[in-house]
Amino acid sequence: MAKSQRTAVVLVAAGRGLRAGGPKQYREIGGQPVIYRAMEAFSRHPDVFAVQPVVNPDDSAMFTAAVAGLKHEPPANGGATRQGSVLAGLEALAKHQPDIVLIHDAARPFVSEGVISRAIDAASRTGAAIPVVPVTDTIKLTGASGNVEDTPDRARLRIAQTPQSFRFDVILEAHRRAAKDGRSDFTDDAAIAEWAGLTVATFEGDVANMKLTTPEDFVREEARLAAQLGDIRTGTGYDVHAFGEGDHVMICGVRVPHSKGFLAHSDGDVGLHALVDAILGALADGDIGSHFPPSDAKWKGASSDQFLKYAIERVAQRGGRVANLEVTMICERPKIGPLRDTMRARIAEISGVDISRVAVKATTSERLGFTGREEGIAATASATIRLPFNEKTWSV
Repeated sequence: MAKSQRTAVVLVAAGRGLRAGGPKQYREIGGQPVIYRAMEAFSRHPDVFAVQPVVNPDDSAMFTAAVAGLKHEPPANGGATRQGSVLAGLEALAKHQPDIVLIHDAARPFVSEGVISRAIDAASRTGAAIPVVPVTDTIKLTGASGNVEDTPDRARLRIAQTPQSFRFDVILEAHRRAAKDGRSDFTDDAAIAEWAGLTVATFEGDVANMKLTTPEDFVREEARLAAQLGDIRTGTGYDVHAFGEGDHVMICGVRVPHSKGFLAHSDGDVGLHALVDAILGALADGDIGSHFPPSDAKWKGASSDQFLKYAIERVAQRGGRVANLEVTMICERPKIGPLRDTMRARIAEISGVDISRVAVKATTSERLGFTGREEGIAATASATIRLPFNEKTWSV
């Protein structure tokens, strides 16, 4: 069978996550919801044309918020069991008539493009295939008493993962038959395929493609992800704008009433401008002027939140995370203290980081200099980011 480009995905996300203390697919890991990480790999894969999520209808709002920005089909409602949820996803995809379908658990957020490609290739060749990894520990079979009854040959044992891949028509028919026969005891889709008489092939899985099940799994994987971001960098930024006519100023993304306005090409938000320079400095990626030159008319009057979003995206493109953002405002007026937490919340919202990682401070210049004469406002900022460690960037 030739490799098909008509590949769809069923993303199973209707579980309640009792062992993890709640719907684990909506918890964050590495700064992103588990389900976002799981879905993103499929949504961006060049050989996947449709991703069909299956969710609990009670989780609709959480689902929409968690996967914002990713392309997917309208969610199908999950069933009482994983098996019922998969069938609901397959039925929802039937109108698209895919040739190949991959069935993946949303609780496996670290699936790689390579595993997805191997799944598509394997199903195209064999009609039914699953990713597996070798068993490295000795396995014991025990009886009701807890005593060891047998020691299987671990050379023949494999741990099954997802995405499990099939010709769409055969796995849909197998699921329909199982439902009609009242069988709801299968632990994965390969077991249903075996019951239906299909030969299930295997292909190379990935030890990183683990399923998050318990709270301890989250702790371990958070530590693993943090260890991968061993390149810790700090950048600093500074900006200043003079006062002109107006009735408000923008500070750290917040409109602040004032007797004057800023003289600036954009909205003059010195706090956000300083933060952008700090982030770009940590990335060794120029400064705000090189990315948003004042000579470009399209930035005239522009809202500075888009500059900060851009800088944050530059971090994400490098596979990094923001660890801390700090801004210090230097001015006599307006008073920053009453708005400090509002500004922190706004920076956190724009940056997509927790507010606990954002600091806003303020000081005066004791009536000295241009800030002391209330001719303008200055801001300093620092940003700490974590990037994947790359030995090639370290000189010997």
